[in-house]
Amino acid sequence: MAKKLYVGNLSYGATEDQVRELFAQAGEVETVSLVTDRETGRPRGFGFVEMATEEGAQEAIRRFNGYSLDARALTVNEARPREDRGGDRGPRRDDRYGGGNSRRGRF
Repeated sequence: MAKKLYVGNLSYGATEDQVRELFAQAGEVETVSLVTDRETGRPRGFGFVEMATEEGAQEAIRRFNGYSLDARALTVNEARPREDRGGDRGPRRDDRYGGGNSRRGRF
């Protein structure tokens, strides 16, 4: 069963191919996904690697947590499940009053 790993502190110049090649040294890599900013498309300095086996994932954590890539010490650990952020939360409290930090019109 595949195991997803979090990879943090990546340089902004790191590529999916570079990360795949590195993690392949620990075992079979199924997917690599580097996270980018939605608005700018720039890398955010972290991503996820899905290893084909539990053994490969544990070996990758052992080898690459603290490993220096592009002069940056990587953080590698098991990825946690995504938290449900609740999608549409409705208006924020300040939105009821026109938003912003203005105190005009409040009693």
